[in-house]
Amino acid sequence: MPSLNAARTLVARNSRFYDAFWARTYLTRPERFNTWPMISALVPAAPHRLEIGPGLRPRLPIAGTFFFDLSALVVERLKLRGGIATVGEITELPFSDGMFDLVAAFDVIEHVADDQRVFAELTRVLAPAGRLIFSVPLHPAHWTAFDDYVGHARRYEPAALQGMLAAHGLVVEKSTAFGMQSNSPRLLDYAVQGLTQYPVAASRCYNWFFFPLGLLLQQELEFTAGLMDLDEAYEVLLVCGREDQSET
Repeated sequence: MPSLNAARTLVARNSRFYDAFWARTYLTRPERFNTWPMISALVPAAPHRLEIGPGLRPRLPIAGTFFFDLSALVVERLKLRGGIATVGEITELPFSDGMFDLVAAFDVIEHVADDQRVFAELTRVLAPAGRLIFSVPLHPAHWTAFDDYVGHARRYEPAALQGMLAAHGLVVEKSTAFGMQSNSPRLLDYAVQGLTQYPVAASRCYNWFFFPLGLLLQQELEFTAGLMDLDEAYEVLLVCGREDQSET
């Protein structure tokens, strides 16, 4: 288990980075992402929904969804669009056990030092027949300066990820390769150099050129039943249910 000081340092680092990042960008509608066909198919059976750490790029429909984020700026922007948003940390969710039919955490879990606590909280608030959707980066050998810069605590070894799911009674219903970030270490090094030396200009360039271009170039997600082969994936998106439900 990580030390309390290490966990607090990582939270503070993520808060500083993302408060500045979100202050320089705009809210992107969930319908713009390639996750929307999958999400929109699940929403009718999920009246009670929670998305954690959405930033200004939520994947669940905004109106009527609960959101939980470190950034007060993000929370206020989501409230203006009809979201039920609260500031806080993923390791201490202020919700009742089994409250949500659908829980989502895209590109969030890898930022938190105590991922055991994260999965405990995610499964605690998940309804017995609910679904948990999340994405994480894979393979520590692919670690780059960009992982450091954006506040990642880890990249998952596939075996460690599978062990975490099993320990919390989660079964993978389907999975797919995921992520809009380049996998080129050299390109990511250049991105970090630009963000470090020219943070405002680099953030604007990303938010107003590279990110919209990435949206245009998104490919349809191709899901595999169960857990896909993770050896060649840099990041994975998982749709999980509870083990006890899959056995009934």
